Amino acid sequence: MPLYNQEQIHALAARIKDVPVGMFTTSGDQNVLTCRPLPTQQIDNEGNLWFFTADDADFTADLQHHPDVNISFSNPKENLYLSVSGHACMLKDRAKARELWHPTVRGWFPGGLDDPHLALIRVRVQTAEYWDAGAGKMKQLLQLARTAISGRMPLQMGRHTTICL
Repeated sequence: MPLYNQEQIHALAARIKDVPVGMFTTSGDQNVLTCRPLPTQQIDNEGNLWFFTADDADFTADLQHHPDVNISFSNPKENLYLSVSGHACMLKDRAKARELWHPTVRGWFPGGLDDPHLALIRVRVQTAEYWDAGAGKMKQLLQLARTAISGRMPLQMGRHTTICL
């Protein structure tokens, strides 16, 4: 069984926890990228992201032929932006669906856990990049004003970090 860097997984989970919806990007047969919002259900201890989906959704066919995906998350109030790349697969796992089930999911799956189209997407995260400005808006505005006046890039507008799992 592979060893997972729990510190990096926890860092990723901490940043995602306050962003309930990620923009899930897939590639089709014509190499056209498409994106749709999907609520994130969980990031597990192995660094997998889990999403509910319908097995008959248009984009799920793309996952079979082009499993490399990207999910972007943003929390502008906290000046946090995150991009996650990984390998996706669609599963029919009732035990995992039961574990992740929440009453709000019923809006998409009226049949509940017995809905015949209920499926899960597991994304094995490979890399994640995040930009965390951390500074308050006023400090950022002052740094941007200094940049405009001086014509030089700001010394630091935040932190950019890459996580590889």
